[in-house]
Amino acid sequence: MNNILISRNPLDEQEVGSVKVASNDDVVTAVNDAKQAQIAWGKLTSEQRAQLIIEAFSRLNRVQEQLVNLISKEMGKDHRRATYEVVGVIQSASYLCREIMQAIAPIKKPSGTRIYYRPLGVVGVISPWNYPLAMANNLLLPALVAGNTVVLKPSEITPLVADMFVRTLNEVLPNGVLSVIHGDGEVGKALVASNINMVAFTGSAAAGKHIMASSANKLHRLVMELGGNDPMIVLADADINKAARFAVASSFENAGQMCTSTERIYVDEHIHNTFVERVVEIAKQYTVGPWDQPRVNIGPIVNKKQHQQIIHHLKDAKEKGARFLLGSDDYLPPYIQPTVIDGLTDEMLMAKEETFGPVVAIDSFSNIDEAIMRANNVPLGLGAVVFGESNAAYVAENMEAGMVGINGGPGAGDGPWVGAKESGFGYHGSLEGHRQFTQVQVISA
Repeated sequence: MNNILISRNPLDEQEVGSVKVASNDDVVTAVNDAKQAQIAWGKLTSEQRAQLIIEAFSRLNRVQEQLVNLISKEMGKDHRRATYEVVGVIQSASYLCREIMQAIAPIKKPSGTRIYYRPLGVVGVISPWNYPLAMANNLLLPALVAGNTVVLKPSEITPLVADMFVRTLNEVLPNGVLSVIHGDGEVGKALVASNINMVAFTGSAAAGKHIMASSANKLHRLVMELGGNDPMIVLADADINKAARFAVASSFENAGQMCTSTERIYVDEHIHNTFVERVVEIAKQYTVGPWDQPRVNIGPIVNKKQHQQIIHHLKDAKEKGARFLLGSDDYLPPYIQPTVIDGLTDEMLMAKEETFGPVVAIDSFSNIDEAIMRANNVPLGLGAVVFGESNAAYVAENMEAGMVGINGGPGAGDGPWVGAKESGFGYHGSLEGHRQFTQVQVISA
């Protein structure tokens, strides 16, 4: 077994750096150290923990540009978007700590009953590659403030980002409170099977189902954000320009490698042709290229496996009658050019599965209930969007998704980040989500 994990640049497959792959013994040691550290960490007040965490996050300012470059080099995100991710994580730490403290503050009922939010113990966080800093932070921050300790297993595609992140925070945090272990799915399985108390995971539905099955024996608490195949419904009275801009931006963001990327668009037949024309006009303005090239909107696809998956979906769509209005079904790695197809059918793979690439896939509808039925006709239900006025609320209320945006993206505001059906189990974010990382204790006088 190779005990070194090499991180490679998706542009040229050159080595960016390497880390040690954790053995089963390494996993056990990390969890045991976290168990021991949690005793003292959990006895601190949430204010004391938050102060240490905020101080630790302030150290990230010193390595901000290094983190930005690592995100770009490891997964191909353009420099501007990588900067947004890093700066967002650093600058939001203080606010989020205060919000988490508010969420887990004891509650006294009029009857005298008190509700406490206690630490669970050790949380195993398994994070993805597409937002390697932000997605890990969304899970480990509420866990830490709540008094848990964390063992982080980042994606094997972006290990260097996580390694620098944890190493920098640990200049302040007590030993064992936060640790990182590296490796592929086998290391993740070892972490799930270990003596932890909770798994917080972001990834595919298939992996989520395996985690749930593996966690059953010990009844690990679970918070899992799984895959998406987000629909968008454009009603006849929608602002066509606004809807078209959103459709392209959402489909192309992070080269389409985003969990709430718009994957399927259903447009009222009365405005279909005008909408499609505007989408193509906007999509043509996007620039594809390397992360450090000015004005690049779409970077490389993260690796050849994901690139082949997108090509497979595009070829399947073409074989089943899709009309390519921009782009084609034949791109060489590492890029997928901006692609717009019309004539999406329910039999196409991209209607059934997550494509995760810069593709706008469109079809028309003549009946709103038909559009809702098609939008819901998948096992996934992370986000959904509706653009329009008079029937927009009706559509939103009938979408089988955890988050629905009306004339804007899903997941905005101060609500939890939550998926329906096979897109999630539990949730995170907001006061409600932060409490998922605690054990509720009720004391009646």
